[in-house]
Amino acid sequence: MKPVKVGICGLGTVGGGTFNVLKRNAEEIARRAGRGIEVAQIAARSSNPQCDATGTPITDDVFAVADNPEIDIVIELIGGYTVARELVMRAIDNGKHVVTANKALIAVHGNEIFARASEKGVIVAFEASVAGGIPIIKALREGLAGNRINWLAGIINGTGNFILTEMREKGRAFEDVLAEAQALGYAEADPTFDVEGIDAAHKLTILASIAFGIPLQFDKAYTEGITRLTTADVGYAEALGYRIKHLGVARSTAVGIELRVHPTLIPADRLIANVNGVMNAVMVNGDAVGSTLYYGAGAGMEPTASAVVADLVDVTRALTTDPTNRVPHLAFQAEQLSDHPVLPIGECESAYYLRIQAKDHPGVLAQLASILSERGINIESIMQKEAEEHDGLVPVILLTHRVKEQRIDDAIAAFEALDDVVGSVVRIRVEQLN
Repeated sequence: MKPVKVGICGLGTVGGGTFNVLKRNAEEIARRAGRGIEVAQIAARSSNPQCDATGTPITDDVFAVADNPEIDIVIELIGGYTVARELVMRAIDNGKHVVTANKALIAVHGNEIFARASEKGVIVAFEASVAGGIPIIKALREGLAGNRINWLAGIINGTGNFILTEMREKGRAFEDVLAEAQALGYAEADPTFDVEGIDAAHKLTILASIAFGIPLQFDKAYTEGITRLTTADVGYAEALGYRIKHLGVARSTAVGIELRVHPTLIPADRLIANVNGVMNAVMVNGDAVGSTLYYGAGAGMEPTASAVVADLVDVTRALTTDPTNRVPHLAFQAEQLSDHPVLPIGECESAYYLRIQAKDHPGVLAQLASILSERGINIESIMQKEAEEHDGLVPVILLTHRVKEQRIDDAIAAFEALDDVVGSVVRIRVEQLN
């Protein structure tokens, strides 16, 4: 059987890794796919010294790959929203299958892309868009197909996890660790997507759609970054038996879907709480299987290339199948997607860590407890530290039971209106993940 011909658009870190894996493991890949996979063309603005593409036609025009009649599968690895979207749509319109690692593209434009792909009878595969080399999309879409997914929670941005690990283990300040992350190449010069949770929200949007059978709705994801976290909060969490992780949480409830990214306290004895450095992990809870955990490298040249090549093998196997019998892009048949709404953050439910800076006066704790009691918010534990030497203020740390966020918002506003409370209340959500 003649080999499948692919075109790689983008020869950066992931593109170079994909080419290298396809070349190095060509025989093994052909045995799995049932036929060879040949890189017939590359589109790149510059060469990659880690990738010897000698003998492969190279162009600087990505659309030349999408228009090449010899190409069966276009691999989009250029990133971004605009040119990538145009490239993918052009490839689909030309009847070509697409493999992409572009989480932003799928999260924002995926509904449109998948609809067009279905019209044209082609596949858009995107395993590499979430958690690098961890096959979490395949696990959700196929391995857990017999389950009703209750919730999932993931550490799905390695940069943020590296920063929080360093803050916890070495007591370093956020700004100091961020600078190191940039020097090591973990964070971009503009780290906004990583540290403000946008990158994680792209990935969570994709996972939630596959888990719950809803359209992609990135614009409804609540996103909160880690830039305001302090080493004090990291230390207090540790003293209470928790670790702080930048977590993406998606949960199905009777009234809607929770879709949120934010710093989160997790009990220190949970496996996911011990995922450190740049590693990723996703925990999924299904009604039949219970809780499962998927761990591995969430980025990098060859871990991400592993997912790209796995998609290539899947697409190659499916080339001769009836399009109506293929695995649906978002796990559920397109006409069976649910209109179950994504909830605003005020309607989401969690437990909370609250840190209040209070004047060292009698009765402050009683006032705080009264405010929570009036709003039906139960306290799990209280920790009061010694007054700070520089300002004489007493840090008071409260852990609450689960409650709707809007009630906590109301309580915090009441706290901050007290004469004995100074500055803003620090609020971090708490998830038990049990």
